[in-house]
Amino acid sequence: MTNDELDELRRSAFAIAYRMLGSVSEAEDVLQEGFLRLHRVREGGERIESPRAYLSTVVARLSLDHLRSARVRRETYVGEWLPEPLLASTDDPARNVEMAESLSLAFLVLLESLSPEQRAAFLLHEVFDESYDRVAEIIGTSGQNARQLASRARRYLQERRPRFEVSREQHEQLAARFFMAAEAGDLEALEKLLAHDVLLHGDGGGKAPAIARAINGRARVARTLIAGLRTAARVGSFTLYREEVNGQPGALFFDPEGRVGGVVILDIADGQIQSVSSINNPDKLGHLGPVADLRSLLRERG
Repeated sequence: MTNDELDELRRSAFAIAYRMLGSVSEAEDVLQEGFLRLHRVREGGERIESPRAYLSTVVARLSLDHLRSARVRRETYVGEWLPEPLLASTDDPARNVEMAESLSLAFLVLLESLSPEQRAAFLLHEVFDESYDRVAEIIGTSGQNARQLASRARRYLQERRPRFEVSREQHEQLAARFFMAAEAGDLEALEKLLAHDVLLHGDGGGKAPAIARAINGRARVARTLIAGLRTAARVGSFTLYREEVNGQPGALFFDPEGRVGGVVILDIADGQIQSVSSINNPDKLGHLGPVADLRSLLRERG
């Protein structure tokens, strides 16, 4: 198998694991175990007609098992839970609209409301185009049950599905104006970019400063964002680097030592910012590089 074939195998399997788990680190662990099993089987002399199909099956099953146990941990999570941010360089979200939408933070959060089996059936069939027979084989159920699981998930998601559109140029222009207004402390300009019912989400996991629950409304969200940036400025000189995160415009914040302090992701639709998500939990930033200790910085300079 060539390096290019291995890379493609890795990308396709990671795409499944990440959407199942909403965690880069957990997806990488599952992927490593999947490759290890593939290697053992091939070393044992067993012939595998399709390494991709084999790895997809193993990774999906491991992700399903992991998700069942993760649900218990997330019920006791401190504050709001958000997925780990995924940079564009990690997974290519632009192959088609369905793949891009399935990466968005808002959609991944919505998937959390499904049972692990519904989530697996929906993603495998609707996003990765697996047949119901194949979905049934992976999940370990009948074809009829696999169809029912995917159908229930589809109905649930259709009723609550966040608005999503692919318009990269418009999104980038809107994001640039957002970050410029936020850094300048221009409350009026910031409010004009936000939808009336915009939501501000924060994930600190009890390990970093973050809002306790989602904030609703453009005036409250704009004031909270500017207050947060003023606090960050008081703590130290943070540098903002624009990045595409989970298929949407976003930014990483670095302290003077080059450590990641947080990630902000914008959910854009209908020419306005529908939600702003701030992820500060250090456990969810480690895959991006060294992580800043925001709490210590606040204590030292507060």
